Amino acid sequence: MNALAQVPSEFLHALETLRKARCRRELRLDEIPAPSRLAPFAVALGAEVVVSGQGSGTAPVHGPAAMALAAAAVGDNAEDDELATGRFILLYDPDGSAVWDGEFRIVTYIRAQLEAEMGNDEMLGTVAWAWLVEALENHKAPYRAAGGTATRVLSESFGTLSGRPGSIDIELRASWTPTSSDVSSHLEAWSDMVCTFAGLPPLPDGVSALPRRRRS
Repeated sequence: MNALAQVPSEFLHALETLRKARCRRELRLDEIPAPSRLAPFAVALGAEVVVSGQGSGTAPVHGPAAMALAAAAVGDNAEDDELATGRFILLYDPDGSAVWDGEFRIVTYIRAQLEAEMGNDEMLGTVAWAWLVEALENHKAPYRAAGGTATRVLSESFGTLSGRPGSIDIELRASWTPTSSDVSSHLEAWSDMVCTFAGLPPLPDGVSALPRRRRS
């Protein structure tokens, strides 16, 4: 029997909507192994926000993007700079879940390094959560039962690594239940959120379609 014949039609529809999502060109999306214990059916995407060594000509509002673009302007041989990373996981349980309040659940993770002034802001966690809520609202992605945790990670180096400057990272782990199997707007909202974490300003142009799944 064809393996796809055993996959519920609702989950197949959700996969199709993910492929139709349109994300910013700075965002690299690739399918990664999905967790097998969280739900009977799952798909996972890994994301990186990169700025080409050639520079984009736009001014980031915060975060490491400003430094990356400044370094790119020094010469044409600069490599791409990774500004933020993330994971987007779509879970599906045909039997539903009382905890999820539905059959689908989106689980996400974002991490980015911040400038010291912003990393020390006591309201950073509240701001990070507000960014997510705003992104979902801007993309008209209906959801319920949302929850999340924002964490600041301070890294300091000692001994032979004492010359390495300290850094402050922000991590956001969040999950929510989409109200239908059409989750394209949810991926678009989340991808904008990753770019926001990277310090890139919102841009209405320069979007590109999410590539098809890779065949093994």
